[in-house]
Amino acid sequence: QVQLVESGGGLVQPGGSLRLSCAASISAFRITVMGWYRQAPGKQREFVAYITPAGSSNYADSVKGRFTISRDNAKNTVDLRMNTLKPEDTAVYYCNTRPPSSNYWGQGTLVTVSS
Repeated sequence: QVQLVESGGGLVQPGGSLRLSCAASISAFRITVMGWYRQAPGKQREFVAYITPAGSSNYADSVKGRFTISRDNAKNTVDLRMNTLKPEDTAVYYCNTRPPSSNYWGQGTLVTVSS
């Protein structure tokens, strides 16, 4: 059974940084494109970033230049380094495959950017 567990969220001031981590129990992780998504209060879930098995990445325009996605195929983990955080980055952050599978959504981790 696939399980994705996100961690690392918290409260941070505008301009601050956080590093999110996702532990994925996917047997084919090494050949799976992985992504991060987020859902802000009152809004639909949206794409944030994805990374291919080889390490190529792509980002939503709203986070480009501030967020960096990485993966460790030996540990089955996907990280999201978030810098220069803004209040509009406040959301619950989820990892999933790309495209996402409805069966894989986990609890997510809450990121709150506020002074």
